[in-house]
Amino acid sequence: MKVRDCMTRQVLTATPEDSLQTAAKLMLESDIGFIPVEKDDRLVGMLTDRDITVRAVAQGLGPDAKVRDVMTREVLYCFDDADIDDIADNMADIQVRRLPVVDADKRLVGIISTGDLARETDGEVCATVMFGVAQPGGTHNQSTGV
Repeated sequence: MKVRDCMTRQVLTATPEDSLQTAAKLMLESDIGFIPVEKDDRLVGMLTDRDITVRAVAQGLGPDAKVRDVMTREVLYCFDDADIDDIADNMADIQVRRLPVVDADKRLVGIISTGDLARETDGEVCATVMFGVAQPGGTHNQSTGV
C-alpha cells in the first residue's frame, strides 16, 4: 500500500505571519495538534500544539506572536508514492506520530498519521510506529528531512 492510499487529504495550513492565537483556534476547532506552515505554496515549517504551549510560553510570547516565532523550520516529510510499511518504520525510527505528505514536486498533498494507519492498515503497521514513538529518547521534533 502507498502513502497516498491511506493519508488524510484535507489539510489545514497556517502561514508564518499568522498569529499563534489564530493557529491555536484552528487547531481547537478542527481537533488537531499539528499544522503545516506554508508560504508561497511551499512547506516552510510545522507548528504543533506543544510548540504553542511549551516553546512560546517558555519564550514569554503571547497570543499575538507569529507562527514563524515558534514553528519548526526544518520539516520531516514523506512522498505520496512511498510504501506505507517503509514510512511506518521511518516514523518509528524518528519517533513522530504524523508526517506531511508531498508529491514529486514537493507540494503538500496530505498528512499521514498514526490515526490514518490505525484506520487504513492492519494493526501491526500502527503498532510499529507507536512502539517506536514510545521509546525513551529521540528528538521529539520535526528537525530533519526524511
